[in-house]
Amino acid sequence: MTTPVYLIRHAKAESRTRWMEPDHLRPLTKAGRRQAKALTTLFEAQPFSRLLSSPYLRFVQTLEPLAETRGLPLETADELSEGAPVNAALALIISTAADGPAALCTHGDVMRLAVEGLVAAEVPIEGPLELKKGATWILEVDGSAVARARYLPAPAKRRR
Repeated sequence: MTTPVYLIRHAKAESRTRWMEPDHLRPLTKAGRRQAKALTTLFEAQPFSRLLSSPYLRFVQTLEPLAETRGLPLETADELSEGAPVNAALALIISTAADGPAALCTHGDVMRLAVEGLVAAEVPIEGPLELKKGATWILEVDGSAVARARYLPAPAKRRR
């Protein structure tokens, strides 16, 4: 039996080139906040035991609506931060799965390296090899390895 770990790229954030403050403080845009809120609907049937995020603001903001609706604490983990070694991120994914289904929010570079590593290890992959903001890779963990992975597009950023 496998345990799903949902590896989510942060929702749409303020432009990196226009943002003049430290990058770790860069927030989601209005569209990104709507996208983050849409995760609660997208995953409403999915039970989660843990929610983990890069400590950067936009990542925490991406999972906050999910944490609020589930009544779960939102943990931060440096292993999900930009530039983190992919082996550390993969080890966190595996160890987190031992506690049950989880959602982890990470940077594009960490997600890219993790997916590339799975492809190189010939893990069965379903869907396009994309890394769009707000999108999810569902990693099915079996013991100490990822058994398969599936791409889930970002939820729509509908105006309300």
